[in-house]
Amino acid sequence: MPALRALSPFAHQEYRVLITALAISIFGSGMWAVAMVYEVIYLGGGPLELSLVAAAGSVGLVAFLLAGGIAADRVPQRLLIIAVEGANLAVIASISALAMAGLLQLWHLAVGAFVLGVGAAFFFPAYSAILPRILPPEDLLAANGLEGTMRPILQQAAGPAVAGVLVAAMSPAYAVTGVAVCHLLAFCILNFLHRQPAAGAPGTVGTEGTASGGANVSGQTRAKKSLRHDLREGVSYTVRTPWLLWTLLWACISVLFLIGPIEVLIPFVVRDQLGGDARMFGFLLAIMGVGGAAASLATASFPLPRRYLTVMMVSWGLGSLPIAAIGIMDSFWAVAAALFVFGATGSVGMVIWGTLLQRRVPPHLLGRVSSLDFFVSLALMPVSMALAGPAAEVLPLWLIFLVAGTVCPVMAAVAMVVARMPADELAHPLAGGAEEARETEQSSGAEEPAEDGLAGS
Repeated sequence: MPALRALSPFAHQEYRVLITALAISIFGSGMWAVAMVYEVIYLGGGPLELSLVAAAGSVGLVAFLLAGGIAADRVPQRLLIIAVEGANLAVIASISALAMAGLLQLWHLAVGAFVLGVGAAFFFPAYSAILPRILPPEDLLAANGLEGTMRPILQQAAGPAVAGVLVAAMSPAYAVTGVAVCHLLAFCILNFLHRQPAAGAPGTVGTEGTASGGANVSGQTRAKKSLRHDLREGVSYTVRTPWLLWTLLWACISVLFLIGPIEVLIPFVVRDQLGGDARMFGFLLAIMGVGGAAASLATASFPLPRRYLTVMMVSWGLGSLPIAAIGIMDSFWAVAAALFVFGATGSVGMVIWGTLLQRRVPPHLLGRVSSLDFFVSLALMPVSMALAGPAAEVLPLWLIFLVAGTVCPVMAAVAMVVARMPADELAHPLAGGAEEARETEQSSGAEEPAEDGLAGS
């Protein structure tokens, strides 16, 4: 049954521990997004101060993301995840104590946001790399789908809602304290993760940090390699793996063309074309989030498609087409439908993409490749948002949205052709654990013959 397939990862104790802690931590992050804003306002800050605090978190994330990927391939992921959650707890608890004592200042919030950003830079690659160790290959799609369902519900809806109630009923300091409680619970739960991957998990050999492709490849030999060598190895693998390289190139283009119009220009579509206000804009974003959550859960409920690369790229490409018409829409429900489709198709592609990284990238490179993925996406987000405003000063909105919505499908088709994705997915079937195990074994060395054959053809 599809519903049972979506819940299959919960059969594994390690996953139950990890996902419970992650859910609580994500809920706390949603609370922090609201608590931080109102702490800044409570301390007398305005838009400038709020931008500086928010930017501090982004700087910490982007600046340390590649280092986080290297760490995820060098340090046992369990220890890295626990350390990050411990650092989050220390930061939020300190801010809470200062706020309760009336000693909190804006620079405290900026430093705290920076540290939280650094923590996220180390957490995401480690989480992506640990999943293939605690789950069999056939459960990874469901696990990624469950995470994709959980994030919009907890981080974009439930967490902010609870924080808003606490701020309104008491003060921002109590909301921050609630965030600290969330991180405390998550930290305690994470300590129940076993030091050794579950028996029979992919890549398991013996002890933590010595699994095949784990945090320690060839023991001390890997420890002697420089950080520059590790980064170069991850970049080299990405460049010579066609399906991976061209998917990341497509992601760069899509982030550059889509994020700015959606985040910066849709509020003006709401005001000028729909006659709405901030509430309508927020509702539209919520509809996009609902589409993403529903599609993530649906993707988790079925097996990985045999034509997984094709489904992923077609979902992303065709799902961008409705954005092309937003600039000429004058109906709220038309815009809502376009954003719902965009959110849903984007989540289908993201769930498959996360699963492909965990199943096709050699385990000892997974942390670095995951961090490159995040870095590419996050680095161009501010660029896209910075360009959207000036572009709207010289070009009509309908033209900007038309270009954004059509460039991405075209590039998706180009990526599929150049990387020979239809042939690649048939040459590397992922229908079950046996195929995945054979592929991982073939690619666990410094070279990946199967992928190199495609690159050289």
